[in-house]
Amino acid sequence: MAVSLREYRARIKSTESMKKITRAMELIAASRIIKAQQRAQAAAPYARELTRAVSAVATYSNVDHPLTKEETDPKRAAVLVVTSDRGLAGAYSASVLKEAERLAERLRSEGKEIDLYVTGRKAEAYYRFRGRPVVQAWTGFSDQPSYEVAAEIGRTLIASFVKEQGEEGDVDEVHVVYTRFRSMLTQEPTAVRLLPLEVVEAEEGGSSEAPQKTELLPLYEFEPSPERVLDALLPQYVQSRIFFALLQAAASELAARQKAMKSATDNADELIKKYTRVANQARQAGITQEISEIVGGVNALADAQAEA
Repeated sequence: MAVSLREYRARIKSTESMKKITRAMELIAASRIIKAQQRAQAAAPYARELTRAVSAVATYSNVDHPLTKEETDPKRAAVLVVTSDRGLAGAYSASVLKEAERLAERLRSEGKEIDLYVTGRKAEAYYRFRGRPVVQAWTGFSDQPSYEVAAEIGRTLIASFVKEQGEEGDVDEVHVVYTRFRSMLTQEPTAVRLLPLEVVEAEEGGSSEAPQKTELLPLYEFEPSPERVLDALLPQYVQSRIFFALLQAAASELAARQKAMKSATDNADELIKKYTRVANQARQAGITQEISEIVGGVNALADAQAEA
């Protein structure tokens, strides 16, 4: 019984150490969520005004641009899957990958082949384990994305989209699968089509909705030409939408990690209470057994003396 009691005490000690770690990770994630939300809010005015500028140029110029061109019979689609670099975030990455699988199944049912682009080591490991080729992967920044990385991803996807039909690496559509941050308790896996470009109006909170028909778009004089203006604005617009997706995914990852670590801390508390209760029961059982042995020995000695 003494060995069992030592085991329970060792389990209590190890669980307490684990609780300290999960509690610390919960607090770190909570502090970083605020910064991630502030970054998303700070990027919203730029994205909104850029969207208004692109909408105005596209509306008043009537210029056909390669990034807005719809293929009559699309055969290949690129899918960018945004996941995390680290674990301990509950079902965050798994939910994104499930949404990506649903999108891939729908695209294949439409007769389209898929080129995979991923961010985060979780997606890279997921597809490598299943033997699925990944065209390009970006890792090491999932919880703190930078605009430079978003610009690099945007340039890569745009280059694949504007290639001539039949050229190696050419795609007819580009989709992005990421997690939209709704609240601290709700993060929603989302799949959106990025290219061919559909100009949308971004709200203050970062979500994208169709432009209001009653809204007056600004009037611009295009210099040197609308074509040159669109050539400069549309790639930046694509990059800003990718940056928005990365920021939303970063906030979602941190919220999911905080929630997972809080659950782990609560579970550690329950385990400590359980092990403490069982250890007390084992200690009490040991004491009771020792008392019974002493009482039994005394009774046996008394009986022996009475017979003598």
